[in-house]
Amino acid sequence: MSSTSSVDERRVRVLNDAPAGAGPVVYVMAREQRVCDNWALLYAAEQAKKRQAPLLVLFALGPMFNEGSRRHNDWMVVSLKEVEKNLAAKHIPFYIELGEWTDVIPAFAAAHHVGEVVFDFNPLQPVRAWRNAASAVLAMRTVEVDARNIIPCWQASDKAEFAAYTFRPKVHRQLSEFLTNFPPLSAASPPYNGPTSTHDWSVVAAYRNVSVEAPLPAWIAPGEAAAQAMLTQFLNERLAGYAARRNDPNEQALSNLSPYLRWGNISAQRVALAVEAVRGVPRDDKEAFFEELIVRRELSDNFVYYTKAYDTLEGAHQWAQTTLSEHDKDEREYTYTLEQFEQAKTHDELWNAMQVQMVQEGKMHGWCRMYWAKKILEWTASPQEAITIALTLNDRYQLDGRDSNGVVGVMWSIAGVHDRAWTERPVFGKIRYMNFNGAKRKFDVAAYIERYTDTNTLFDA
Repeated sequence: MSSTSSVDERRVRVLNDAPAGAGPVVYVMAREQRVCDNWALLYAAEQAKKRQAPLLVLFALGPMFNEGSRRHNDWMVVSLKEVEKNLAAKHIPFYIELGEWTDVIPAFAAAHHVGEVVFDFNPLQPVRAWRNAASAVLAMRTVEVDARNIIPCWQASDKAEFAAYTFRPKVHRQLSEFLTNFPPLSAASPPYNGPTSTHDWSVVAAYRNVSVEAPLPAWIAPGEAAAQAMLTQFLNERLAGYAARRNDPNEQALSNLSPYLRWGNISAQRVALAVEAVRGVPRDDKEAFFEELIVRRELSDNFVYYTKAYDTLEGAHQWAQTTLSEHDKDEREYTYTLEQFEQAKTHDELWNAMQVQMVQEGKMHGWCRMYWAKKILEWTASPQEAITIALTLNDRYQLDGRDSNGVVGVMWSIAGVHDRAWTERPVFGKIRYMNFNGAKRKFDVAAYIERYTDTNTLFDA
């Protein structure tokens, strides 16, 4: 691990190479909803200091939430309120503008005579399209900064990796270069005397359309401070023993950091530094956690970034497309609609329990999510229908949904992404199979089902 005093330029990708102007530098916050340990904000601050220009932060809120639910909207609002408070402590103005990026960002840049625009990196196609369209009409230098991955996505690999075993060596070769300490965020740029921010939080909270009214679950709180508290709890109570306990859905062994990582409330790099600094924890536990936090999580961004049709069967390996096509017309013993899946009305008590947990808690154990998605493949008319239903439900209810990890979790389970061919069987072809008896060998299925049997709190679509 090394230290750094500035943002590594390899984290930065130029979108519009027009000259930077003399006006303020604006960071368009989107994926990284935090002030601390945010490479995109740090880069914007450096550029502002270099040119002695003011630093501004803008959150451009579009009207659609792409299968999001009320819990996602509420999480975002709580996070942004904390962002505003933390930026105010640094005397950095924070603006929220409502509307499409292609309208809001150019208008904001013109109104504030902006000299440079900094976006945070997001590989999801809708966000890339909005960002690129906005950049194309801006008249000043525009960049994106990967503040999500420890190794910048385009630096880790220049192609979609076949599997974790091809990606892992690339990560290990570069990790020491990028797993650095963060420089402090200063408010050293000049104060801004232009138009001030006047957003109404009640209007912000009500602005976005949501697919379902699923509320925030009571077990977790959004935001930077809550993320740090969850990290501290994990380090103190669950990191030791992680390697042995993490695969049992009945164990309270996971970090519970995935919602915070998804919403950018905490940096994966900060988490890795904190885990590495813990003394007295076996190396096996740290390595097992790093495999999930770094290799698997960053592999997800790699897949989405380099795969055009990442959420369709076309995004799968050719072997998987072929085998699923060969078994597309196989008879299904059961078939269910989206509504039946959503209401946990299948014949499989274990699957129903997993769906109940996801709806009630906004989170599902990683092993359960694999079983859950594979059964959707088994009980739908086609692989593409299975992918669509699994992603729809994942993105409606999972607190970490609507992001690369959810996409890859579904595509691994249903379409063999990052996996290999297995024994051929009906419906699945050579896609890896999982069944109820295998679950019983892995953990106490009866105890899990008993815990998640109440369907009274499931929500109508």
